[in-house]
Amino acid sequence: MHTYRELFRAPEFTPLFLTSTFQVAGQTVSGLALGTLIYTSTGSPLLSSLAMFGPSLAQLLGAATLLSAADRLRPRAAMSVLLLTFALGTAVQAVPGLPVAASFSVLLVLGVFASLAGGVRYGLLNEVLRKDGYLLGRSVLNMSNGVMQICGYALGGVLVAVLSARGTLLIGAVLYLTGAAVARLGLGERPPRATGRPSVAQTWRNNALLWSSPSRRFVYLGLWVPNGLVVGCESLFVPFAPREAGLLFTCGAAGMLAGDTAVGRFVPPRWRKRLAVPMLVLLASPYLLFVLRPSLPLAAGLVMLASVGFGASLLLQERLMELTPEELSGHALGLHASGMLALQGVGAALAGVVAELTSPATAMTLIAALSLTVTAALSIGLRPGAARQDRAPGTAGAD
Repeated sequence: MHTYRELFRAPEFTPLFLTSTFQVAGQTVSGLALGTLIYTSTGSPLLSSLAMFGPSLAQLLGAATLLSAADRLRPRAAMSVLLLTFALGTAVQAVPGLPVAASFSVLLVLGVFASLAGGVRYGLLNEVLRKDGYLLGRSVLNMSNGVMQICGYALGGVLVAVLSARGTLLIGAVLYLTGAAVARLGLGERPPRATGRPSVAQTWRNNALLWSSPSRRFVYLGLWVPNGLVVGCESLFVPFAPREAGLLFTCGAAGMLAGDTAVGRFVPPRWRKRLAVPMLVLLASPYLLFVLRPSLPLAAGLVMLASVGFGASLLLQERLMELTPEELSGHALGLHASGMLALQGVGAALAGVVAELTSPATAMTLIAALSLTVTAALSIGLRPGAARQDRAPGTAGAD
């Protein structure tokens, strides 16, 4: 599977693509609205960054308790119910007078369920497409995410100004509801990929099995840590440029779109394992220049250039699938998504603390330098030929 036409001809890919698109649109619009709402009411860069990216921290709890269900639930029903849950939670956050503590409590619950949503969605993608089509399919989903973030942040900025932050949260809830309808009506009924009863114990066993391989450990850390720290830089866009944060987020999404397009469609297979580390370097390096407190046009250009490096995630995901058996694919991808988003929450919290002590621009520079340090430490295990083809044995069935 080498062309977009072949990809969209694959049964069920189009409704899966649309479901993912509406989910990302809902996340983007509601995330910007909630971050703005929290910053307006508290004036805290830390709370603002946590409002936008902090729910990712809750994915650690979901990854430790729920992920065994990713391969043991019927994908269509699971995706529909999860999107309805996100819609309800987003609508609750729009209630006038809702305390900040209550907003973060809702975010915690949604973050836990989001870990399961990632495993279900990407496990289904791996099932719908042939093995040679996963990278192209995931790149298209990422491209859609980039477009939706560009449109979502631009539209979200307008909606916040016109409708208020709470009104924009309700628009986000409608987008989630639309995604739930598409999943229910467009996806076919499929059986679970694995047998047995999902449980916390089974989740822990699968996590331990996936983590037991040194090759997969390096891949997981490469997927999680440099990415999460750079998202910490992004979480400071609102305090760095309160009125123009939407522009910076839009430029970041455009850069990510360009990187995913290049990696998914144009990078030949023989180059893929060689490009992961250089792209992780690109991901963080431009943020070092924020120590100079660049003007808005220069800052936007630096953000766009850096975000091209997010394409490294596709390259490392492809390597992860090479090292993982089919019956663990949903769990493995869910663990990737949960860990990545959790580390993004850690990055946002760390960046917020540093910004409180220094300034947003200085914090971006320091966090970017830390990301480059981690990439250098992981480069030995991510170099071509370092990963052994050690696939995990099959997981146990029932708990």
